[in-house]
Amino acid sequence: MKSKVFSGEQSLKKLAEIQGTKACIVSDQMMEKLGYLGQVVDLLQSGGISTSVYTGVKPDPDVSIVAEALQVYWESGADVLLALGGGSVIDTAKGVLYFARQYAQEKDAPFVKPSFVAIPSTSGTGSEVTDFSVITADGDKIVIVDNFIAPDLAILDSTLTKQLPNKVVVDTGMDVLTHALEAYVSTKATDFTDALAEKAVQLVFAHLETLYHDPADAEARDRVQNASCMAGMAFTNAGLGIIHSMSHAFGGTFHIAHGRVNSLLLEAVMEYNANLGGKAIDRVCERYARLASLLHLPARTSREGTVSLIQAIGKLKRSIGIENGIRELGVDQDAFDEALSRMARNAMADRCTPTSPRQPTLEELEHIYRKSY
Repeated sequence: MKSKVFSGEQSLKKLAEIQGTKACIVSDQMMEKLGYLGQVVDLLQSGGISTSVYTGVKPDPDVSIVAEALQVYWESGADVLLALGGGSVIDTAKGVLYFARQYAQEKDAPFVKPSFVAIPSTSGTGSEVTDFSVITADGDKIVIVDNFIAPDLAILDSTLTKQLPNKVVVDTGMDVLTHALEAYVSTKATDFTDALAEKAVQLVFAHLETLYHDPADAEARDRVQNASCMAGMAFTNAGLGIIHSMSHAFGGTFHIAHGRVNSLLLEAVMEYNANLGGKAIDRVCERYARLASLLHLPARTSREGTVSLIQAIGKLKRSIGIENGIRELGVDQDAFDEALSRMARNAMADRCTPTSPRQPTLEELEHIYRKSY
């Protein structure tokens, strides 16, 4: 693992110990409004670090937002790059780092990498420990994967997630579960990523519903945030699968929250991965059944365990108010049908597809979209 992690309430105070002279902070207006940005600036300044701030990040950041943040970074002369916010903020900061290096290489100019600090304000993407970034370009979500953009330091202070709306708690929490499940059946899964994915799944099932009903529950907040980071550690090493490929393509078209789309594709893709409609794929079923047994679900056979896990996910989704299908998000049938083939092509080309346990055809991707609709 590249990223050093500090966790627990008050871990934000570690900022006062960071080495550097100037920091460029990438954030959004909500972090400023809630006062968290001010806390970060004060802590950095108490350690002798001056600050420049960019707060223009919006959900699903596109290249224009990255370019604006990059300009602030260049003008600041910072030796510390700090991302404060959700996955979109951290992805933007990663984009700044990636394109700053790329520009320097093209100009054959020296580039000194800044210390990169990520402070997540949601418990979902795990972006604070991954080498993934998702940036929108020309309406399509582009996945950048490069170890260079993985943060050097991640600070998990769950007090920053206290005021999250329930909808965000649900969307990000289901993103955590999807990360763990996809890493677990990835073709690049290892004993190390398995351990992280298993624990993340257990934590989500144990604490996400509690957090949904009681956002003030400090233990549930901490545990879901830990699960998010663990799932991020798992998938940055093992890769993901077609849930994310299809979600990237769908989100770039219809601009629905990423975690919500993941949750609506989840069961159909799991059925496809395990080939439950035909001769069940032993390896995938065995892995899903292993998770079912860890959750104390019926799993006398690998097929039974797989079905039990899928049913348990459906029950969890209902308990936290997730829709039954894409249609219930208000996506028009005609618009969906018109976009279907393009979304399938984009999903096929996505960086997350190669590590899927079962390689799909375009027709199979379209079928999963329709089934999830």
